[in-house]
Amino acid sequence: MPSSTAAANKKLDSTNRKEYPVTERPTRKQLANAIRALSMDAVEQARSGHPGMPMGMADIAEVLWNDFLNHNPSNPRWHDRDRFVLSNGHGSMLLYSLAYLTGYPLEIEELQQFRQFGQRTAGHPERDLDIGIETTTGPLGQGLANAVGMALAEKVLAGDFNRPDIKIVDHHTYVFLGDGCLMEGISHEACSLAGTLELGKLIALYDDNGITIDGETAGWFTDDTASRFRSYGWHVIDNVDGHDALSISSALKNAQSETQRPTLIICKTVIGFGAPNKQGTADTHGAPLGTDEIEAARTELEWNHTPFSVPDNILKEWDKRSKGAALEAEWQKHFDAYQATYPELADEYLRRMEGRLPLDWENQSATAISKVIEEANDVATRKASLRALEAYAPFLPELMGGSADLTGSNLTLHSRSTAINKANENGNYIYFGVREFGMTAILNGMSLHGGFIPYGGTFLVFSDYARNALRMAALMHIQNISVLTHDSIGLGEDGPTHQPVEHIASLRAIPNMNVWRPCDGVETAVAWRSAIERKDGPTSLILTRQSLPHIDRTANQIETISCGGYTLLESDGDPELVIIATGSEVNLALLSAQELVSDGIRVRVVSMPCTEIFDIQSVDYRSQILPDTNARRLVIEAGIKDSWWRYVDGKGDVIGMNTFGHSAPASLLFEHYGFTVKAIVSRARQMLSV
Repeated sequence: MPSSTAAANKKLDSTNRKEYPVTERPTRKQLANAIRALSMDAVEQARSGHPGMPMGMADIAEVLWNDFLNHNPSNPRWHDRDRFVLSNGHGSMLLYSLAYLTGYPLEIEELQQFRQFGQRTAGHPERDLDIGIETTTGPLGQGLANAVGMALAEKVLAGDFNRPDIKIVDHHTYVFLGDGCLMEGISHEACSLAGTLELGKLIALYDDNGITIDGETAGWFTDDTASRFRSYGWHVIDNVDGHDALSISSALKNAQSETQRPTLIICKTVIGFGAPNKQGTADTHGAPLGTDEIEAARTELEWNHTPFSVPDNILKEWDKRSKGAALEAEWQKHFDAYQATYPELADEYLRRMEGRLPLDWENQSATAISKVIEEANDVATRKASLRALEAYAPFLPELMGGSADLTGSNLTLHSRSTAINKANENGNYIYFGVREFGMTAILNGMSLHGGFIPYGGTFLVFSDYARNALRMAALMHIQNISVLTHDSIGLGEDGPTHQPVEHIASLRAIPNMNVWRPCDGVETAVAWRSAIERKDGPTSLILTRQSLPHIDRTANQIETISCGGYTLLESDGDPELVIIATGSEVNLALLSAQELVSDGIRVRVVSMPCTEIFDIQSVDYRSQILPDTNARRLVIEAGIKDSWWRYVDGKGDVIGMNTFGHSAPASLLFEHYGFTVKAIVSRARQMLSV
């Protein structure tokens, strides 16, 4: 225990403080003060953190979690629970305090270990359903966008499964957010769409305290937030006293009564409420209050208890295990009746909410790939991606897709797609508009909610806009499929602003991100199958604009595509040269190999559509594909070279990009940058002659 906290404990222990008897029912302010005390104590013990927001939003949280939020701490995975998102995730101690107080399996010792290695009480909330954390937050605005996705998931599932006589999907999504969330551009992307789609079960509570890290926001944030959200089509309740329980309760009842529009409740609060010398200032935002100010706050709040001590009567009042169990039991009665009346629908609902693929998935997916092989011809892999969707969609109603205003270019709209809009909640396709970041974070929210396999399309070059949401999907180990087309300088005349060069390597650099760059329709179908089956992380599908030739394969080669890398052309004897390629460069590798073989050179061609999956194969398999011999290695990919040197392993070279592209026809660009048979053969001969 830090010495400053020990000193505070000693001082508190030596003071004659009142202890509330367990028979006395606590006031609402005392309940909220439990959050404040735990938050400031934990931050002080860690010597880092953000006490201001938890202290400022404690009264709002108390009303919401005690009177409105339907959840069951004894079963955090109850399907029809309300979802709660802390978008201003720096105030994580608010959420940890609530989890502890309401009865989730989070112990006081874990609060005492706030921000310490290996603890569930991290500096920002990390998704952990066991303790009621629905999503990882911290990058401001993304929690808000996740909440939009959760509310959209609820609306679509309700349309899919509810029946006039029985509702089994009927819950709200609540999100806390701060000034920083609303300054981030993603808040516009997500909230504008939420209003357009009329997500009436979404309720956002805005901590309007006018303070960020740099101080008073009046110098840089003077938006008319209420008018802004009304223009989006939201129901806005403004000027709510965020420290008055009756005002908060009235606002929440008003919000729940509005079933068509999402609601923004603007709560006027004081950051660091209760710290008499620092409240209302940036001093409370991101640093411990200090022992003297904590002592003063205890006096100000009449919180006469030692650090991390909460009286039994307050704990009892906060405990929501019995109430939560009763709420779930009531829902279970409805579900049992639903199951008796609609058994097939009930089974399908459970399958989707539990993230299980159809029972016959193995045969169905094999049939789908066989169909793709039968129809194979020379085609752009973006077109092959659409064919794969057409093959898989008939038996995967949970596929939920969309595009950021590039539907006709990304080819994400299959024949079974139906658009979701305010007049139709039974769809499976979202026209996101030009909102790459918002799209990806919203799809993260749908994945987090459960019941869907989400996918979203844009040009690969614009994955930059979505990058932090892609990173968050990888960090949270959730499924989200990105359809990223127009994958290289092959885009052509649109020029370097639209030609991705560094983007594939950038995506590969994200831990837990699988990046597939298939070379034809067969590899594309396998890539889609891998993305659909993968439940513990996101997948990026990197697809061409230009047509690519179909490549004939043996059954064994088709089977080994799923290993991420495999031998496409075997040498006659031990190879002298191994050429590794992806995507549009695989055919170049094959053509180059033919010319080299005609000169008597033993060449193996390896297609490496997914390095991440190849890297987790057995040592034996990897050494079969890339033998540890004196064979030279040459990698070909129309992107920057950085991620490939480890496969070269000092035995060769990488033909790739080290500059941005130009505006010109694709064929001229490939020739200019050396992606030709002539250039590849020349470089191979050079290497072999050394």
